[in-house]
Amino acid sequence: MYIEDINPIIFTIGPLALRWYGLMFAISVLSGFYFMRKHGIRKEISEDQIITLIALIMIALIVGARAVYVIVNWSYFAVRPELIIRIDQGGLAFHGGLIGGILASWLYCRAQKINWREVADLAVPGVAIGIALVRVANIFNQEILGREAALFFFERHPTQIYGSLIGVALLLMHNYLARNRDYSPGYLFWNFVLGYTLLRGLIEETFRENPLILWGYISEAWGAGFFTTVQLFTPFIIVLSLYMIRLIQRR
Repeated sequence: MYIEDINPIIFTIGPLALRWYGLMFAISVLSGFYFMRKHGIRKEISEDQIITLIALIMIALIVGARAVYVIVNWSYFAVRPELIIRIDQGGLAFHGGLIGGILASWLYCRAQKINWREVADLAVPGVAIGIALVRVANIFNQEILGREAALFFFERHPTQIYGSLIGVALLLMHNYLARNRDYSPGYLFWNFVLGYTLLRGLIEETFRENPLILWGYISEAWGAGFFTTVQLFTPFIIVLSLYMIRLIQRR
């Protein structure tokens, strides 16, 4: 969705500026903390451990997500190195954040003798809310734009809205599964990873204005294209998710 002259800043106080991206990210973090604390205490995870976990996950998530985004868009940042740390302007790669969050949380849980798979399940609501809200913030930053399409209702696909709806759908699916059946620890997390990978690869990435990798096809009429960097790695993540789900079910 492209809106001319939209302001990414909510308000400024002197040299400080509150951006929509920062606000949505902060709400996502607070939501994740709320759900993890609410259900984590029932699993005998202390509030101090939850606070430390959230802090470590957020740091690792941001570092990992930004690192992957910068690497993928290195031609842009190579001539603008001062923008590498400007995460307030957007530019976080989900899969990089996923890797960072998994690694940091796994190391901490191992040190504290906490079941990591239970923690991963508890993190799903916050991550889903984050996906939904950050994609809305992308509208204000005028990023994650969709491809132009001659046969579409609008000039270009509103891929930010597609991405936000994916987050909402995954949150609803998680809540339904969590309330209607008991699953082995880790199932809800890997089910979420599988769902997000499929939906993003098939919907958001198909209509998102991303450069293609090596070779591919773009339909100017429908504004659809493949393969992007994310789509290239999608099959591997799907196989990994299915393997982990199968392994958890066997246990």
